[in-house]
Amino acid sequence: MTTAPSHWWRRWVAVIAVALVAAGFAIAFRISLAAVDGALGGDSVVAMITAAPIWERIALPAAGGLLVGLVLLVAARVREGAGVGFVIEAIVLGRVRVPLTRSVLQALASWLAIASGNSLGREGPLIQFGAAAGEGARRVLALDNITARIVLATGVAAGFASAYNAPVAAVLFVVEIVTGVVVLEAIVPMLVAVVIATIATRYAVGGAPLYGLRAFALESPAELVAFAGLGLCAAPVGVGFLRLLGLVGRLWRKLPVPWRPAAGGLLCGAILAALPLVAGNGFEPLDALLDGKLAVATVIWLVVAKPIATALAVGSGNPGGVFTPTLLLGGCTGTLYAIVLHAVLGDAIGSPSSYALVGLAAALSATTHAPLTSAVLACELSGDYALLLPLLVATALAAAWARRLYVDSVYTAELSRRGLRWRLTLDGRRVIESQQDTVDVV
Repeated sequence: MTTAPSHWWRRWVAVIAVALVAAGFAIAFRISLAAVDGALGGDSVVAMITAAPIWERIALPAAGGLLVGLVLLVAARVREGAGVGFVIEAIVLGRVRVPLTRSVLQALASWLAIASGNSLGREGPLIQFGAAAGEGARRVLALDNITARIVLATGVAAGFASAYNAPVAAVLFVVEIVTGVVVLEAIVPMLVAVVIATIATRYAVGGAPLYGLRAFALESPAELVAFAGLGLCAAPVGVGFLRLLGLVGRLWRKLPVPWRPAAGGLLCGAILAALPLVAGNGFEPLDALLDGKLAVATVIWLVVAKPIATALAVGSGNPGGVFTPTLLLGGCTGTLYAIVLHAVLGDAIGSPSSYALVGLAAALSATTHAPLTSAVLACELSGDYALLLPLLVATALAAAWARRLYVDSVYTAELSRRGLRWRLTLDGRRVIESQQDTVDVV
């Protein structure tokens, strides 16, 4: 059944409203988390966990996980899907609706999990809530299906931009990961939405790049070979992380909710007791890594402990993202790679910080299969474009090699588990395969 096209003014009212709602939610989410950290004795989640006695480091994530489980029990009564994969399906196919009630409950659960120190990223709830704002606009303004899908996409872009202060990467995220195609009717509203969301976020929480302004340099064109090698090394690291997430998730399904998130938080807390830097999304250690302030032994511990803690938290049902934890994993990989190369080649290799920046983008590209998004995001996070060529080389090779090693990305893996799969071809069509049917969507 088709619906009449929405009036043009409804589309633009929806775009502006969704951008403001997504930005407002992201601002409230970030400020409230900072307030909790401050109230518990630190200016960040890592500082808060570090200041806590060992028993609190273990108990806090477990208590947060228990509250998450109780929220998820309520959310389970809402017979609708959740997660970024569900949002992608709603935008690409338009045959499902983004659930408003469940999105709010998922966001609350995610806030509880992150505030209690679990090793999680915050982009997941911000992206889903941005899409939920688009769904709300669909209902209030009676948007037709095509317009609604465009507005949902703008909500995703606005949520991403507010999470990372990265408007260009936000648009590329939707194009590369969500829609898979460039459509002018969708690009223009998304550009407007990310500008609005970014301005609002910068006004509220500051306009500097997320990881501060930095200056990197390419020592020589020949060093591009070394960066290409880093891309190839980051691919199996990223794929290994994806496989670990899948394995731990399957193991946790044997426990019932709400005990599952609590048990995951307990084990995550045991890791925090030994290494507080693992707490949260990984922002603080990655910031130190880009400044070259972490000891080699600490980097080695992080590259092992961070993916395990994140897999325990995510796999047990604590809702949150793996985007920023992946950045830390890649940053650690790049740093260790540079240290080894420097021992062999000496001053021909640049600073480990440069390789940390390229490594975080390469690992992200390996897990998302989105090289452009990853390269541009690294530039926007650091405020520096000097390493754009190494970033493009490394992310391209990481995505290509990761795709050969493991066909799914972190987002398509979620869809595949539900029996839904598609691939893009040069004729511009998505080949959709599901357990029920096989269709081609133009």
